Amino acid sequence: MAWTPVLDRWIDEGFAALEGQRIGLVCNQATVDTRFQHILDAILVPHREGHLHVQVVFGPQHGLWGFQQDNMIEWEGGVDPRTGLVVHSLYGEHREPTPAMLEGIERLVVDLPDIGSRYYTFMWTLALCMKACAPLGIPVTVLDRPNPLGGRREGPVLDPAFDSFVGLLPLPTRHGWTLGELATHFQRAHFPACELHVVRCEGWNRADHLDETPLPWVVPSPNMPTLETAMVYPGMCLLEGTQLSEGRGTTRPFEIFGAPFIDAWAFCDAANALGLPGCWFRPYVFEPTFHKFAGQTCGGAFLHVTDRTTFEPVLTAIAALQVIVQRWGDAFEWRPAPYEYEFEKRPIDILAGNSWVREAIEGNTPLPAVRERMADELAAFDRRYPDPRLY
Repeated sequence: MAWTPVLDRWIDEGFAALEGQRIGLVCNQATVDTRFQHILDAILVPHREGHLHVQVVFGPQHGLWGFQQDNMIEWEGGVDPRTGLVVHSLYGEHREPTPAMLEGIERLVVDLPDIGSRYYTFMWTLALCMKACAPLGIPVTVLDRPNPLGGRREGPVLDPAFDSFVGLLPLPTRHGWTLGELATHFQRAHFPACELHVVRCEGWNRADHLDETPLPWVVPSPNMPTLETAMVYPGMCLLEGTQLSEGRGTTRPFEIFGAPFIDAWAFCDAANALGLPGCWFRPYVFEPTFHKFAGQTCGGAFLHVTDRTTFEPVLTAIAALQVIVQRWGDAFEWRPAPYEYEFEKRPIDILAGNSWVREAIEGNTPLPAVRERMADELAAFDRRYPDPRLY
């Protein structure tokens, strides 16, 4: 493709747009350009030459360098031994920057890789940064990146009654926007006092997945190893709301799933008979090394995406859960609270953003009716919120 990604441009320009400013930087280990140069290494050059001052660095879930393997494990900041910079955790005692953390900052720069799913917490770290900066008058600059799943959308829209850190504000499950477009939406719809500047990734074709752009896939978090993982994640993350293994502790989480009580071949025969578009369930037997059913033999499936232009990850996961509930309902269980800082609502409900998805799984609601309800919620969302690309 002809276009140059935003971070490449800013590195080549020596971060000239930040000349003379004291900045805070929100990033993680996947914040690299097409040459695999990390933003922190690149920005330290003008910092050491006195053209700008990196005041502090903030890291999201899993740590600045992505070292926290398991899910929902907090980490705390400190001084980065390699750079000597102060690092604050936004997934520990605080998820929103405090005024003390932001003291002395003239601009907050955010460059985080999103993977296109509402559950992924990096977008909510961005939202809380915008919320914190607004009353302090600190401008927020977002360096945009393409949505790795392209611009397609799917899934229910979060009901605010089910908000949590896997969905703080109403959004479709597969949202179809870039991080910069999400920031624009957050500013217009929720944080109008935030002074926002988005450096857009001009030239991106919204039909393109990440492997059709100049940018490399760099693992954004430990259990998101490949683009294929990200493709199934908008649906298969729902399994975190169950006692089924979502494949953590295997080499391909979310593509691999199951439980000791599932007959892999019987499940796949039933699931494939549904004729779900763009995918195939292959019988799979596995033994997680950690997390659910660690050290136990599980039956289940490997979910292959055969046509990503027609694949519907959310509908596919709902269908898979319906098959499991109908055939192995005596052994199947929903995961109990707490989950992601929510101690009362069911994890499946805060992941789905409602209770009707769980009820549709339990009641074996016909898939065309599920698809229609999700489409209706998307249409209502579009009527309420203008597309951020209009701004």
